[in-house]
Amino acid sequence: MNPYLISVLLGIVEGLTEFLPVSSTAHLRIAEALLQLNLADPFWKMYTIVIQIGAILALCLLFMGRIVEFIRTFPAGENGNKTVLNHPISLTLLAFIFTSGPSLLLKKLISKNLESLQLMALALLIGGVVMWMVDAWSVRHEGSVTDVEDMNMFQAVFVGLCQTFSAVFPGTSRSMSTIASGQLAGLNRSTALEFSFLLSIPTMIAATGYDLFKEVLHPGHSKTAEAVAPLVMNSNRWIVLAIGIVVSFIVALGVVEWFLQWVRKHGLVIFAAYRIVLAILLLTLGRKLLGIN
Repeated sequence: MNPYLISVLLGIVEGLTEFLPVSSTAHLRIAEALLQLNLADPFWKMYTIVIQIGAILALCLLFMGRIVEFIRTFPAGENGNKTVLNHPISLTLLAFIFTSGPSLLLKKLISKNLESLQLMALALLIGGVVMWMVDAWSVRHEGSVTDVEDMNMFQAVFVGLCQTFSAVFPGTSRSMSTIASGQLAGLNRSTALEFSFLLSIPTMIAATGYDLFKEVLHPGHSKTAEAVAPLVMNSNRWIVLAIGIVVSFIVALGVVEWFLQWVRKHGLVIFAAYRIVLAILLLTLGRKLLGIN
């Protein structure tokens, strides 16, 4: 298949699934298998890391106003009742620390789990059931925290720790982990969703930067060094990479806006049901159709 078309398709998959609670990791892995890409190829290994930049930029653009407001009011907050310890910026960074710390300690397990289709399918299934149950529970027990400004340190730490599940068990979904844990911690659906997006910004920047450093810029530090060391870029490959970034950026822009409106009106049940159906298909037919374990 034409590499430009492959890049468009993968860019669409990345933009569609990065911020929906359905796991972009699982969907990219499935798409790469369907397109019969060789993930030992150093270019495609780098490509799947770098195209996330498009989704990150889209999220930063959409939340630019909110981010600027947080920076402007730091550390007192909009109402003048915050400190450097409980301002939204501080809470976002605190949640990020409690996500990145355990993830770094468990990086060997994370790398191993990324190769397992069965584990991804189980994570999709279990995550879908959990998300469905939490969303149904939250309808009857709406969280009392209706604004990120009203969050506390315990809630930020809890959400950060729960997001670690998405790193350790690919298929769980970073978005699902943060939204569901936020609702359990007392945030209403809209606030859990907003904090999920805010936390995604430093998490994705750090994760993408770390993967890029490990796998591309300093392949000698990685156990997969033999796969990435021969990476050579030419004009066609730069175009393929640029296409993926631009497409993921454009698609993510539309998806985030739509997702915000959908969840506020309809909740997360449709995404939970989709995860469960996809997981069942992967567990029953995935190995035969995709040729991966």
